[in-house]
Amino acid sequence: MSGPEQGPVAERPSGPPTCYRHPGRETWIRCQRCDRPICPDCMHSASVGFQCPECVKEGARTSRQARTPYGGTRLRDPRLTTFALIAVNALVWLLIVATGGNSSKLLDALALLPAPWVRGGPGHVITGVSGGAWWQVVTSMFTHVEVLHIGFNMLALFFLGPMLEGVIGRARFLAVYLVSGIVGSAAVMLFSAPNGQTLGASGAIFGLMGAIAVLALKVGGQAQSVMGWIAINLVLTFTLGNISWQGHLGGLLSGVVLGVAMVYAPRRRRALVQWSVVSVVLVAAIATIVLRAADLSAQWPALPPGL
Repeated sequence: MSGPEQGPVAERPSGPPTCYRHPGRETWIRCQRCDRPICPDCMHSASVGFQCPECVKEGARTSRQARTPYGGTRLRDPRLTTFALIAVNALVWLLIVATGGNSSKLLDALALLPAPWVRGGPGHVITGVSGGAWWQVVTSMFTHVEVLHIGFNMLALFFLGPMLEGVIGRARFLAVYLVSGIVGSAAVMLFSAPNGQTLGASGAIFGLMGAIAVLALKVGGQAQSVMGWIAINLVLTFTLGNISWQGHLGGLLSGVVLGVAMVYAPRRRRALVQWSVVSVVLVAAIATIVLRAADLSAQWPALPPGL
């Protein structure tokens, strides 16, 4: 990157150039970035040669702007990833509605069913995770049927997503979102009825809530407001019917753990610590899903002949 704009360097007709900050001091040293002459009091050691104070300040400012406070790449528009996630959720919802809504075979393929199989109607069998439909632990977090369900989830994502992505960067934001959704699926595999289907982005969104709560506590922000919002959603989770408390709590716990890793990791080993914790949480969730699937597969009755 070029240094600050400048006019031609004034030099004496005969003799060496003078420092641009101290015109009375002769010098043969030049800034490696802007090529202006600098005296020993003005030069700062660089990776190659020396730089003047203005170029050092400009370099520091540029470096700070290139990274978020917690190591991610600073984005021009931190809403783009959120918009992409909303678009995927909306597209899947439209396809499910167009193919029958609650009776859609696409819904049966994408929603999370822990059991190996269940009857979906006369002559129709729905295959679950334990029966080989492993993709459901991910696709279920992009699957909705009811308008209010997708509406509330996408509204929460619209407000929470850019807030978190702008602080930790795109890759870390996606890690919190997706891993929290998978941890929510692992909790559903463990604690929900094996023959019930679970769907929705709520586990991933609760993960965002947990991470933002940690961030608010770290920076001294409006932590009480965030905690209050989480408390209200937890009350609704346990008081309203037909809501997966397993997925919500699993996602929230994951978000808190990953949020701590993102904002409290030591600066010198920040990326290593952050991605190590993400990997450990993800591997633990996958191992839980695999073990639970093996257990359900062993105890579930065999598929009747002809189905």
